[in-house]
Amino acid sequence: METYPALQGAARLLVDGAKVHRFVDRNRFASWNGTAPLDASSGDQKRHRLSRAGNRRINRTLHIVAVVQPRNATEGRRYYDAEKSAGKTSMESMRALKRRLSNVVFARMVEDQKRREAAGPGGHSGTTLQSSVRGAMRLCLSSITWEDTRGTAVRLVA
Repeated sequence: METYPALQGAARLLVDGAKVHRFVDRNRFASWNGTAPLDASSGDQKRHRLSRAGNRRINRTLHIVAVVQPRNATEGRRYYDAEKSAGKTSMESMRALKRRLSNVVFARMVEDQKRREAAGPGGHSGTTLQSSVRGAMRLCLSSITWEDTRGTAVRLVA
């Protein structure tokens, strides 16, 4: 049976980050997933590194996405190239890309949370308590799309 790390990662993001309202802002989300930079400066040398704390599974998912992004002509590649041309090293550019991806995921999850809260009974906007559909509630999440390690576009729709 073939495994799809991108699908597993998307599923992990949807499950572990489902209660996005517990994060005050994207900075707290980044701290939770380990993409918030920590100061590692010494003397005149100003440096940052990524935290080893936080949710390691989410951090791994974001890392896989960040590694794949610069391989193809994507928004992530353009951001990575812009960071490199601004004078950052490859590692600093990758760290910045991971943080950028964290911000994108957070914004999408907040958007989905608002959509779920605005939905009526049964998970659909416009439904009433007298809806003809009984039983199962459908979760309204938009999709998460990125490319897997083979360059294939992967889309998870929940």
